[in-house]
Amino acid sequence: MELFIYVFAALFSVLNPLGAIPIFVGLTQDDSKKERSRISIWTAINVFIILLISFFIGEYVLNFFGISIDALRIAGGIIIVNSGFSLLSGNISKRKGLNKKVTNDAMHRNDIALTPLAMPMLAGPGSMSLLIAMYQEQPEISDKIITCAAILCVALTIFFILKSAHYLSKILGASGIVAISRIIGFIVIAIGIQYISSSLVNILATAF
Repeated sequence: MELFIYVFAALFSVLNPLGAIPIFVGLTQDDSKKERSRISIWTAINVFIILLISFFIGEYVLNFFGISIDALRIAGGIIIVNSGFSLLSGNISKRKGLNKKVTNDAMHRNDIALTPLAMPMLAGPGSMSLLIAMYQEQPEISDKIITCAAILCVALTIFFILKSAHYLSKILGASGIVAISRIIGFIVIAIGIQYISSSLVNILATAF
């Protein structure tokens, strides 16, 4: 249960689906309720598949390129910390690759569930590197099953949040979403620093 809560909390914080609410509302403001539900569920499915692939295939990608797990943790930690600072400053859209050109293009796309919503808005380099590192830390099959269950629950949470995005946007308002995102941003920064510091300790211990 502790592992499930840890994985769920870490992924939820890094993905930050609450921060995607304003973007989702903006991109789907002219869509019907049925179409919004369809986009919500396919975004969640795409995120689940991307995270699952990252979790199981990431190790082989590292081996192919000769990248050590500590190097990945440091790189991933830097990305995660950067995402956390963008949440604190309110520039999450720009840091996630959603500039004006991308947003305008998305407004004219028939399906935005895969891009830009699932990737890069939700599932990005930070969450991918986090899962690759988790795979290395979990040699037991039972731990991997628990992690997959946590990924599934995160995807379901994303679905419910996006499905209720227009409603939540009215209740929380822009200031409420920003406040929550900043709290999550602080947690995300702490996760990133933890990954960087633990990797540096491992590198120094190996060197000496």
